[in-house]
Amino acid sequence: MTSASSSPPPLPAPRDVRLRLAEPTRFGRTARRIDGAWWPRSDDLAEELAGLLGVLPRAWGRISSVLVHGDTWPDCPEQMVVAGQTVHVGHTDSPTAPHTVCLLAPGRGRYDLLVVPPATAQAEADLLMERAVTQGA
Repeated sequence: MTSASSSPPPLPAPRDVRLRLAEPTRFGRTARRIDGAWWPRSDDLAEELAGLLGVLPRAWGRISSVLVHGDTWPDCPEQMVVAGQTVHVGHTDSPTAPHTVCLLAPGRGRYDLLVVPPATAQAEADLLMERAVTQGA
C-alpha cells in the first residue's frame, strides 16, 4: 500500500543509442567508406532514427536526408520530424548497401554508417562495430 504523499516511481532511463564513430582525420573527415556503426534496438526505423539523429556529432551539421535500404527497412516514413526539423527518408535497392544508412547534411557532407541488425548477439555486434570504426568496412 502506498501513501498519497509517496513519490511516483522513477521513469525508466532512456534507451541508449548504440553507436560507434570512426576517429576523424585531422581534416575533419575519415578517409574510409564507413564513418561508423549503428546497432538499432528494433526494426522500427522512425523510432530508432530519431534517437540516432539526436546523438550525432554537432560537427556533422543538421541531417536533412537519410537513405536506407528498402529490404532492410521496408516500413519507413518518407519524412519525419526530428527536433523540430523535417528529415526526408529515401530508399535504395543497391546490392552493395543492404546494411548501411547514409546521412546527408547540406554543406557538410555525407556520412555512412554500418547498420548492425537489431537481433545480432552482443559479441558479434561488438566485433562488427569495432571493425567498422577501425577498418572502415
